[in-house]
Amino acid sequence: MTKNLISFAGLMLAATAAPALAQETETGDYNGFYVGGSFGFTAQPNDRGSGVLFDTNRDGVFGDTVRTVTGANAFAPGFCPGRASSATGGCRGDKDGKEYYGMVGGGSQIGRFVVGVVGEFGKSEARDAVTAFSSTPAAYTLERRQRYSAAVRGRVGYTPNDSTLFYATGGGSWAKFRNRFTTTNAVNAFSDNGGSDEFGYNVGGGVEQRFGQNFSVGLLYLFTKYRDNDYRVTAARGNAGATNPFIHANAGGTDFRRNDPSFETHSLRLTGAFRF
Repeated sequence: MTKNLISFAGLMLAATAAPALAQETETGDYNGFYVGGSFGFTAQPNDRGSGVLFDTNRDGVFGDTVRTVTGANAFAPGFCPGRASSATGGCRGDKDGKEYYGMVGGGSQIGRFVVGVVGEFGKSEARDAVTAFSSTPAAYTLERRQRYSAAVRGRVGYTPNDSTLFYATGGGSWAKFRNRFTTTNAVNAFSDNGGSDEFGYNVGGGVEQRFGQNFSVGLLYLFTKYRDNDYRVTAARGNAGATNPFIHANAGGTDFRRNDPSFETHSLRLTGAFRF
């Protein structure tokens, strides 16, 4: 993740520096409204320790142990923070990816200080997964990705020369998640509750450079966190025998979910805006 972000940051800095070297920046200010967009790279932090929690008696309390008819832990092989590479263990890491957003905002410059607000809408292509392995052997993977999101943030900054702006930003965010469940278990029957709408926040900071009265480009870093704790999978009997571990404690089956309720990303974006 760190290597990808550093490489992407280098490319972005080169992209923003080139116009500054090519032309003389005209004096302007940061009053008024603007529209624009951003394009960047999303990376996820290391989610080592991610796993799956079970509710074997379906009382709404997760943390039960799924046991075989002999009392052994049916998921003794454990978990991995990614998609399964086989039914017996091992996994592929989470996928980082591109992101792209449209934005509209406004600001007011008071002396050397600038305050404002920005709204955005777009999506990230990052995906996050966790897999549980049973002693059958079989793999059970829960994967999520963000379909699209919207955010409203405040901005507070300082400009030393009316053309370059250094700022901090933060605010609330909403995202639509697409959840997916896959398994190598072909005996039990599985169902889930589909996608979810989640709220969170993002915070960060950046630099913006004006070119003339109407255009600006910049570099923005954001940390985003959502509380994504609504996705559930139910394992029912299906064609399994009466001693199947998933129906050992409750004939209706076993529910399971992730043990980590958070979805976090680090983003680095190149921004551009037309100012009115």
